[in-house]
Amino acid sequence: MAIESMDPRDEEAPLVVDVSGGETPKNRTRDVHILSCAFLLIFLAYGAAQNLETTINSEGNLGTVSLGILYVSFAFFSLFASLVVRVLGSKNAVVLGTTGYWLYIAANLKPTWYTMVPVSLYMGFAASVIWVGEGTYLTSIARSHAIDTGLHEGTVIGNFNGEFWAVFALHQFVGNLITLAVLPKGTEGSTGSTTLLFIVFLCSMTLVILPLLDMRMLLVIPLIAYSGLQQAFVWASYTKDIVNPTLGEAGVGGAMAVYGAFDAICSLAAGRLTSGLRSITVIVCGGAFFQALIFLWLLLKYSATSGVLGVIYPLLMAAFLGVGDGVLNTQLSALLALLFKHDTEGAFAQLKVWQSSAIAVVFFLSPVVTLQTMVEIMVGAISISLVSFLFLTLKVEKAFSSHQVTNM
Repeated sequence: MAIESMDPRDEEAPLVVDVSGGETPKNRTRDVHILSCAFLLIFLAYGAAQNLETTINSEGNLGTVSLGILYVSFAFFSLFASLVVRVLGSKNAVVLGTTGYWLYIAANLKPTWYTMVPVSLYMGFAASVIWVGEGTYLTSIARSHAIDTGLHEGTVIGNFNGEFWAVFALHQFVGNLITLAVLPKGTEGSTGSTTLLFIVFLCSMTLVILPLLDMRMLLVIPLIAYSGLQQAFVWASYTKDIVNPTLGEAGVGGAMAVYGAFDAICSLAAGRLTSGLRSITVIVCGGAFFQALIFLWLLLKYSATSGVLGVIYPLLMAAFLGVGDGVLNTQLSALLALLFKHDTEGAFAQLKVWQSSAIAVVFFLSPVVTLQTMVEIMVGAISISLVSFLFLTLKVEKAFSSHQVTNM
């Protein structure tokens, strides 16, 4: 009953009420600026803390396990996030979601099992709500803006998502520059067991299979999962196995700042270039190509070195990985908005279910597998996701062409 009583126009109401009382295209672009900057501020501290979680809180693998718990919680609560967003409204859901991030940062001031585990559980819930709320709200105002201005819907969705993800990605750049400047020397941690949590993760993952009746969603899931895998690879394996051995813990901040800068630039550029399914296909393939180069380099020829090249190589990898992440963030949001116009909340919930599940897998695997094995997993994942995505685009284009012929 609560869901039925919600006014659907609430999704398009401005984040900040204009004194003039009128909703205009200018207000909607302003709301994109506000939403983008709000997420940038929220994630400045959280992003830096997450990047260093596995190296700073290494005693008993507290950092790795807490992140694994966080993303299992994220995956589980994403199953119900669309319902929460429908009840609260997207803007209220975003506000509620911010509380988890603040508590997570507070818990890191005194990181113990008694603080990190419960906060990580709540953080998973908060993250699922804030991200589904963000995707729903941004898509809603983009559609309204397209109608009011007479612009192509895909172009507006791409532009809005491009700006949001570009500004959001800057949290890696700014936050890690701060980390680079102030980080004290840390200590090495040991590997711990996460078997029970991994079982919980697998069980929660199976719960989402039944509702997946839409072939389009089934075909896009591999790309969604890969987007989570490549993010977690950067946070867990790249920082620990590539940056830390050559640049040290203090160098993690510099490398992730480069990653964040290229992520932001590419997000903005990819968003501006998005106009429909064909442009999304080209952009996604381009971003995947940059990341595939890095994975093949690591798999075939890369070895840690000293001197100038020892600094340049990790930073070059950070740049290419950032390009790929910027592409995937922007284009996945635009793709789901275009394909699932009548179930936006459900589509973005699926995005976070599979993305966070994939992230959790990497955090659980990283303490027990080698870098070589992790890179092999990434190569396999990017290959499967691209094949599935290209098949999806062919299927959608064929259906669109058939629909046009029928209407002639």
